[in-house]
Amino acid sequence: MNIDSTRHLQLDRESRGTRYYRNAVERHWDPFDIDLDTDRERLISYLEDADRTEARLDSMRMGVARFGAGEQAVTEDLAPLATALEDLDDQMFLTTQIYEEAKHTDHFDRYWRQVIHPVEEALGFEPSSPTDDKWFNDAYHDLFERNEEATHRLLEAPTPENFARAYCHYHLVIEGILAQTGYYGMQQSYAKDTHTDLPHLPGLYEGFTKIRQDEGRHVGFGMAKLKELITEEDVDPHLLDETVNDLLPYINKIAANPDEQYVENVGPQPAELQQFATEKHVERMEQIKDAAEDVPDLESLTELEGVGD
Repeated sequence: MNIDSTRHLQLDRESRGTRYYRNAVERHWDPFDIDLDTDRERLISYLEDADRTEARLDSMRMGVARFGAGEQAVTEDLAPLATALEDLDDQMFLTTQIYEEAKHTDHFDRYWRQVIHPVEEALGFEPSSPTDDKWFNDAYHDLFERNEEATHRLLEAPTPENFARAYCHYHLVIEGILAQTGYYGMQQSYAKDTHTDLPHLPGLYEGFTKIRQDEGRHVGFGMAKLKELITEEDVDPHLLDETVNDLLPYINKIAANPDEQYVENVGPQPAELQQFATEKHVERMEQIKDAAEDVPDLESLTELEGVGD
């Protein structure tokens, strides 16, 4: 049994891991508390009167399918990182992150069952599946396979450099760039009075609000661990740049969707999303690599900017 006898008490209440753990506990939410009835009714009404009905529905279905699959993948891939960590406070935070990733998976599965399937039935379409391969391109599969390899490598070789690569794959790229940009785009699309060519879907909007707050805390933890690896473990900052730059082509190909010409191009345009992703990523990398910069506090990490109500 591994008991840290150097500690007078079990937890360091001032540590980042325990503070993030407590923040996660205090911000607990249940996907089943989100009302989806209005989303179902508004989406049916909108699609009944829309041109290219199936293409517009495909845009919605592809987004929800990809988010659901991504949340499932990162739920599975986070366990090796939690196992490889030795600090109890950090491990406790990782238990909340695994739980939250699983909860996000639960949310998207529920949305498919309670919104998308009834909408398909009302419109006379065959019921679809969020696991259908047509929603995912090769770059999507490749990116998540790379993430799985990076986190599982820690079980065999938990070196500072491999921890840095894992945090870059998981927290900086998949959560910090792909997921947060995607959430921002979907939330902008279906917010109230943001895009008049799309319906306001309050259930979807609320779900993304809750998830983005969770993900902000996750990204902040990864940023802090990377900063520690640079300042305390002498990890070369260039390793972060090399790892992220190696993964960016996958992000671009996922966003481009070259093989999905049938998807209706509505909502925020690619240039807007690319600008959002670039600005956030540059800001985070500066905070990680600059010794004079601090990782944002919890309130900053979990606040939502640039999204309509």
